[in-house]
Amino acid sequence: MTPDTEGRPAWAERLHRERTARGWTQSDVVHAMRTFSDSPLPAGLLDQWKRWERGRNKPDEAYRPLIAATFGTVVESIFSSGRTPYRPNQPDDLLIARSGMDTHELVQRIRRSSVDDVTLDALALTVEQLCCEYAMRHPADLIADGRAWLARITRLLDERLTFTQHCDLLDAASWLTLLIGCLEYDTGDYRSAEATRTGALQLGTEAGNPAVVGWGHEMRAWFALTTGRYREVVEAAQAGQDAARNRSVSVQLLAQEAKAWARSGNQRNTVRALEKGRVLLDSLPYPERPDNHFVVDPEKFDYYAMDCYRLIGDDQLAELLAREIIGKTVTPDGRVTAPMRRAESLLTLGVVAARAGDLSSAIEYGNDALSIDRKSQPSLYMVASEMTDVLSERYPGEPAARDFRKLVDQLTTTGMGTSEDDRAVPLTP
Repeated sequence: MTPDTEGRPAWAERLHRERTARGWTQSDVVHAMRTFSDSPLPAGLLDQWKRWERGRNKPDEAYRPLIAATFGTVVESIFSSGRTPYRPNQPDDLLIARSGMDTHELVQRIRRSSVDDVTLDALALTVEQLCCEYAMRHPADLIADGRAWLARITRLLDERLTFTQHCDLLDAASWLTLLIGCLEYDTGDYRSAEATRTGALQLGTEAGNPAVVGWGHEMRAWFALTTGRYREVVEAAQAGQDAARNRSVSVQLLAQEAKAWARSGNQRNTVRALEKGRVLLDSLPYPERPDNHFVVDPEKFDYYAMDCYRLIGDDQLAELLAREIIGKTVTPDGRVTAPMRRAESLLTLGVVAARAGDLSSAIEYGNDALSIDRKSQPSLYMVASEMTDVLSERYPGEPAARDFRKLVDQLTTTGMGTSEDDRAVPLTP
């Protein structure tokens, strides 16, 4: 770190990294900013940019969206507001604080078929907390908990209920069903995951919940993406956007569409889908629980873009975003908060290193990624396979490259525990 950069705030460092990754001069970035502005920008903007990049003063609310748009990301990713997501120390903490009961009392009420507004609110909080545990808990344990709560809700649905109570219970059941389906797919149980996804889509339709319907289509897009059916990804993504227009899930639907276009070699449509998702995400309020699996938080956008940049061969931007993501997945006390994002970011660094001729670093990044316990096996295998393709092409006779491919193949056959026929299960809209 030079004397000029020492002590710069994180946002100023990011401005510098984004600019240099594109090979732009400071004049270039100011010119690019002008193309995103609906009104003329001041003549002294270049001097202002120099002060921003040095961290002398922070861009105001008028300039931050222009800067984010110029670099193809969302405002919160660069100019983080410093919000700390609420993560209860114990699973019951939030439930007790908001409803005055713990899980045991909630279960007892459900067993007595005591359905009132307090019980339903507590149930909704419990379901939300389970969705927030997706990234960190062991999938088998979370599946078991999810199914247990789903069974309790199913029993309540047989009781005499008001229309509103019935809809609230259907809503809770639909989110749980989505969660279980995602976890089943993560663990390689493809047939169960597809059946569960279809059930969630039906529940969401019955409950009149466009967000759940959108996520049902998003899961179809995700399943198709990881099995190479890119035309189906686009079809499912667009159906989901029609169902859940201008909602958070539409950002992820656009991301899946962008990933499919990137893997199909269509760079124009990749960039178009990413930009639509970026604009929508920037227009949405910051989520109360960004750790909820069914909430698209601003930090996730760079993760989507990283995947696309890697696929279209923009290694500088892919590496930049991978390092940004890895840095944001670790808390100050060293705890990893997003292991699956971290794993795919490490694999991206592996691909970039392999393309740059650094085999040893590529293998190290790849091994680190595969050693992370919490993983979505289909998604991880998809990206790991892209890395093995690069290794096979660039280093066909290297033992280290062959060993890494064997490790990835082992993950496919033993870790996922499914046959090729299972992975090719047809999906229903």
